[in-house]
Amino acid sequence: MRLLKRLRCTLRFEKLARANGAKVVAGVDEVGRGSLFGPVVAAAVILDPAYRIRGLRDSKLLPAERREELAVRIREHSIAWAIAAVDSARIDQINIYQASRLAMLHAVQQLVCAPDYLLADAVKLDCELPQRAIIHGDALSASIAAASIIAKVERDRVIAAWDPVFPNYGLASNKGYSTPHHLAALREHGPSPLHRLSFAPVWDAPVPQEVLIFMREEGEDSALPLARARA
Repeated sequence: MRLLKRLRCTLRFEKLARANGAKVVAGVDEVGRGSLFGPVVAAAVILDPAYRIRGLRDSKLLPAERREELAVRIREHSIAWAIAAVDSARIDQINIYQASRLAMLHAVQQLVCAPDYLLADAVKLDCELPQRAIIHGDALSASIAAASIIAKVERDRVIAAWDPVFPNYGLASNKGYSTPHHLAALREHGPSPLHRLSFAPVWDAPVPQEVLIFMREEGEDSALPLARARA
């Protein structure tokens, strides 16, 4: 975290892409990879080169109120933005790394303005678009930082909405991550239907996973539909 705070978030990578012929550059990022609960959420953002949004940086380094403020400005002043999610059942099927890449790809595909170049945080996506994977991209690229911010705000909203449904786990405060309270709740109550069973603290819980009534009726392969996207 100390290293991330020292990094500068600029438009250097976007300008370099345009200097090499790109016309529409999108930044892509995901949030929720390390969470024990719920979907991984990704966003893609095409910033307007003519409008500078000040204060963009890695969403993890911003307080919640500042993230909310920046998310509004990003949505209002970007050329295009889109959000996509892959739910916990799919994460368990294909693993969190592949689910993160899939969510990022879906976000790109749902942009109303098609990009011709991608800047992604540390991964390469399965598409033919020219792209650059940037380590610590959300702390270095303004476009990736913008994507991380609106993805984080959206995911926090989604997880907080589940808190009244599954009150034992403290989701409104921990957003599904492995806090001591969350781990203790897993040991006492077992996983909810939206916990990621492929994650060790979840599958190692001594109490079986809760099953919702409609899931019991539809069979063992059912999963609560959490994937969502906007453009």
